[in-house]
Amino acid sequence: MTAAQENQNREPMTKFIQMILVHAEAAKNTRNAAVDKHMSERIITGFHAIEEKVLRAKDSGSAEGMRLVFSKPGPRVKKILAAAKEAGIPCSQADDRALDGLVQVLPETSRDHRGIVLCLSGDQAKTKNLVDFEQWLSASRAKPEDERQTVVVLDSVTDPHNVGAIIRSCDQFGASLVVIPERRGAKDVENNEVIARSSAGSSAWVPVAVVSNLVRTVQLLKENGFWSYGADAGGENVTKMKFAPRSVIVMGSEGSGIARLLKEQCDSIVSIPTCGKIDSLNVSVAAGVLLYENYRQSL
Repeated sequence: MTAAQENQNREPMTKFIQMILVHAEAAKNTRNAAVDKHMSERIITGFHAIEEKVLRAKDSGSAEGMRLVFSKPGPRVKKILAAAKEAGIPCSQADDRALDGLVQVLPETSRDHRGIVLCLSGDQAKTKNLVDFEQWLSASRAKPEDERQTVVVLDSVTDPHNVGAIIRSCDQFGASLVVIPERRGAKDVENNEVIARSSAGSSAWVPVAVVSNLVRTVQLLKENGFWSYGADAGGENVTKMKFAPRSVIVMGSEGSGIARLLKEQCDSIVSIPTCGKIDSLNVSVAAGVLLYENYRQSL
């Protein structure tokens, strides 16, 4: 067989291999595009968190960049889908395997989608309740001095479950702002789905400010008429004191408590009376009790 004949015989096989490679590359590009799309989207799970986002879109009339994917429409899912339809949010049905794929970008504790996932892109993926502290303080000055304003400052509260639970209590008891440090704290409220789920969706509503210096932040609040209260087991019984209309509640970490310099900025140290065998409450539970007492006194 001559060289020309060999080349002629190989030509169909070469074209076949090239065709396979072209199709493989196209399939790879399609998969990568799908992955890129999912990576560029913010994925929300949890009934409460999804429902709050949907209701917010319904109230604002802005649903662009939102889509819902569901599998089996149980009673709770049907309720969310009805609200999504009113808000103009596209809804599509898929199997659980597809939803499992969407939530793979989330931390393992947030992957329990329970049959529904909310996908956000563009401006919708950005948390709109993150505020600039200086701007918030400027707006606060314009309010009447006797109008109730409560700020919660979190010092070294690193567990996102605790941060989310505290934000949920802030929503329920009317806190005006949550302040979180840039360092030594769970500050990524914008993208942390553990915070979103633990807050039962409240992290979409409660204003949050991330600051570089908690001591200076509390000083500025005090200069603008706020009284600061630090939570500590050795403090004054909270049921025997009166919160000022403008209050700052400072919560420290469960291990080391409030940092010394920050504690020195507190006008009062308050404690919660307990009768258990362990020496302290979980920080999110303690914050909830103090926020309730602050709210109760205002009624």
